[in-house]
Amino acid sequence: MRQTFDETTDPSFGARHLPLLRARMAEQGLDGFLIPHEDEHQNEYLPDANERLAWATGFTGSAGAAVVMGDRAAMFTDGRYTVQVKAQTDPALFERFDLGDVAAYLEGAPKGAVIGYDPRLHSPDALVPLRGAARKAGAELKPVEVNPLDQAWGEDRPAQPAAPVVPHPDECSGESHAAKRTRIGKAVAKAGADVALLTAPSSIAWLFNVRGGDVIRSPLPIGQALLAADGTARLFLDAAKVTNELPAWLGDDVRVEAPERLAEALDGLGGQRVMIDPALSSAWYFDRLEQAGATAVRAPDPCAVPRAVKNAVEIEGSRQAHIRDGAALSRFLHWVDTTAQQTLPDEREVVEALERFREETGALKDLSFDTIAGAGPNGALPHYKPVTRTIRRIEKGSLLLVDGGGQYLDGTTDVTRTMAVGEPSAEQRRMFTLVLKAHIAMATIRFPPGTSGMALDAVARAPLWNAGLDYDHGTGHGVGSYLGVHEGPQRIAKWGTTQPLLEGMILSNEPGYYREGHWGIRIETLQVVTPATVPEGGERPMHGFEQLTFAPLDRKLIDSALLTPDERAYVDAYHAETLAKVGPLLEGEAKAWLTEACAPLS
Repeated sequence: MRQTFDETTDPSFGARHLPLLRARMAEQGLDGFLIPHEDEHQNEYLPDANERLAWATGFTGSAGAAVVMGDRAAMFTDGRYTVQVKAQTDPALFERFDLGDVAAYLEGAPKGAVIGYDPRLHSPDALVPLRGAARKAGAELKPVEVNPLDQAWGEDRPAQPAAPVVPHPDECSGESHAAKRTRIGKAVAKAGADVALLTAPSSIAWLFNVRGGDVIRSPLPIGQALLAADGTARLFLDAAKVTNELPAWLGDDVRVEAPERLAEALDGLGGQRVMIDPALSSAWYFDRLEQAGATAVRAPDPCAVPRAVKNAVEIEGSRQAHIRDGAALSRFLHWVDTTAQQTLPDEREVVEALERFREETGALKDLSFDTIAGAGPNGALPHYKPVTRTIRRIEKGSLLLVDGGGQYLDGTTDVTRTMAVGEPSAEQRRMFTLVLKAHIAMATIRFPPGTSGMALDAVARAPLWNAGLDYDHGTGHGVGSYLGVHEGPQRIAKWGTTQPLLEGMILSNEPGYYREGHWGIRIETLQVVTPATVPEGGERPMHGFEQLTFAPLDRKLIDSALLTPDERAYVDAYHAETLAKVGPLLEGEAKAWLTEACAPLS
């Protein structure tokens, strides 16, 4: 039976699969093997066929890695998955470390050990510290031609996805793919290259104004493209994905070819300068280009920033998608505040209710990620998903944290709300209000052009830091336009990128607080960077944020005494705008409830 990776994934995977992997490693003379979470396209969310880390370990989170040696193994995850990795992996088989410690672990490899890696799954940038660590240990990091894990997985491995690739209309994208290809082609030439090799599915989707379904919860087609400086292109797609309307949509300047032709196409680039992103494209591409006699021009994906900077059509589409989604979410919040308070449903029923309200919009194409619904202690796990062994019912006196979003033709949504079940305690109200203060600080900040999200992160954390509190995830991530719910290069976090926040970029604003074993709190909305203007009485132009998400906050959890007058005014104005925009889409009891939920703070 072919495996899938959901609530059935459990710690027994390691016991069953590690011996199979080690046998294949031994056949290739390997003492160890690196298993990243990422696949050949550096995807965050993967089709089942590429869930190699889950197959080997049982861990299904979106960020992780493993190192399997002949007599031991290690699992690496970040702070979002500290509890999940304990539930899904066997501690007798895997030591557990922070995701940033892979290189440090390799420094302890036995001298002379040969540790394999699949060059199709690692970017050159990611390999640099790993190679250095192996050298320090006196070990060898060796690329493999055949992945021993894929061999061990064998016939049980699911088939690669082949979802149809369809046009994404200009009325949603705001710019024709011909114009995009011309614009990006000029950027390729400016970088001193003849052609760009694109391997990120989001760039393929954006550049050619197409959408697919190969990646879970994201309308992405898996493929590659070669874009010449003159704007012409070769697009490599499985023939099973090519719909009847696609060739006419792409036109004569885009040649669609089978993926099997890609290696031959790269071999034909000898003597040319090829722009390629060492952070996104795997090492295999660089090796192939070098063998062909081409010169790799190492540069960021030329589509990344243009894709992140939304045009006027995309921004308006996002506004409309969020109003529609906000109505569905408000109906859900009404249900939580009334029916659920009496029936005390379990987390799975909560997820099904929210998904049902989104489906009833009639415009939902898919969720933007699997809905997170954490009751009580499960809410303290930032990326918790209700699975069979851990599902809880909501309980009086506790909190319910729900984080979800939708994929619509005109936009992608992502919103988190935390709700009281029964009467909240004074401590719950205090913590919620501190998180709210952090959220408001980021929503209202003004900042000069050239400012990165890393520079802004402390603004949101300050109210929590002042109280001796913090959270172990970023404050904000980029979001696509009917694309991935996590989109770079922009983000707001303590670590990461120096990419300036540019007008038109959409980011989340999601500070939180998590009391392990009790409950968690997070407030998340999406916001778009506004044009830089000079504030009244100021001297220099400043960007700000326009709110896109509109859904009420739980006023029972707000301690108004902890808010400044400006913060109270912000909450009242936000709720008034929510009622004005979302209210017309509701009726009956739900509309009456929204009116009360959006009343001014006392």
